Amino acid sequence: MSEIVLAGGMRTPFGDFGKSLRNTPMTDLGVHAARACLSKAGLAPAKVDHLVWGNVLPVDHDGYFASRVIALKVDMPVESCALNVSRACGSGTQAILTAAEQIMAGQGEIALAGGGENFSRGPYALTSARWGAVRGPQQMQDTLDWAYRDPFSSELMGETAENLADDFQYTRDAMDDYALSSQQRVGSAIASGFLAKQIAPIEVPEGKGVRTMETDEFPRPQITREKLGQLRPVFREGGRVTPGNSSGVTDGAAFVVVGNRASLEREGVAPRARLVDWAIVGVPPRIMGCGPVPAIAKLLARHELSVADIDYFEINEAFAAVNLHAEHELGVPRARTNLYGGGISIGHPPGATGVRMMLVALQHLEDSGGRFAVISMCMGAGQGMALLVENMAT
Repeated sequence: MSEIVLAGGMRTPFGDFGKSLRNTPMTDLGVHAARACLSKAGLAPAKVDHLVWGNVLPVDHDGYFASRVIALKVDMPVESCALNVSRACGSGTQAILTAAEQIMAGQGEIALAGGGENFSRGPYALTSARWGAVRGPQQMQDTLDWAYRDPFSSELMGETAENLADDFQYTRDAMDDYALSSQQRVGSAIASGFLAKQIAPIEVPEGKGVRTMETDEFPRPQITREKLGQLRPVFREGGRVTPGNSSGVTDGAAFVVVGNRASLEREGVAPRARLVDWAIVGVPPRIMGCGPVPAIAKLLARHELSVADIDYFEINEAFAAVNLHAEHELGVPRARTNLYGGGISIGHPPGATGVRMMLVALQHLEDSGGRFAVISMCMGAGQGMALLVENMAT
């Protein structure tokens, strides 16, 4: 099998829901991130065989064709291939895996893997209009609401986090403590310039002109523990899950280069890490946030590794309960997990999140000299996934 490696990697800033990126088409976000990724890798678009785009909610007129639109707009050859993939909150991570599988199967040598969302542009649907609306008022449905509901119980994803907290007795205090840590960590990552290394500033409309957006819009590093404690539960009366200990609804895109090592080195591209392996599992949909635990366990067991052997973890912070569960069940140490913030503080556009986490993990391994990192996600409808990467500088 080909040795699959990762190179380059950049993203847009993530915009808060309904704010700076709401007037930027989703494919424009993808084009911006893909161009920046190619530039960082020093790779000509003519050398890329395949583009894989992860996305949960297609928006705008070209959303269903986003992968092909982005590929051609970044000047990939018209003969190149493109593919949209969706695996709920793991859609960006799945884009990386699908690109790797294409290369392993001999369908190409170099790919761009990424994803994104523009939830702020999510449309309303009038499902009765095509065939059934004869007369009288009709009710529109929010397609964003569809993306956030369990397809079996119709519970919002936040309610599944409440179920997880109930089943394992994770307290509101523990969740808020974790949320505060996430916000403080992102504040430090912004101040140190760590995150800026991964972000390609983008021009956004403002008034009659434009301005340059350079940083993520969602972080609240100045929030206090007292303020977090004052926020009311939103998914269940008397519940534990609040806007403060949940991931933010945000817009953005991210890309990384995935390739056969020999092919990339032939093009003068320096690999950053080796994609060692991955594991994907199913879990009960009502507690979908437990997904990272069996996925990580399966992946580590396959390679006879322990949690202690992993230098760094990224776990998606869909809700604080997700990360508390990984700590409780696997002993994943907070001192080696999400050191630069996560979904709670940066936000969580599902198509982009897994790629953003990968970029953080790669940079952390390079900065620290660590060897292994695990990137793991929970997913709506009940799945978990985990990827293992190895620093090639060690």
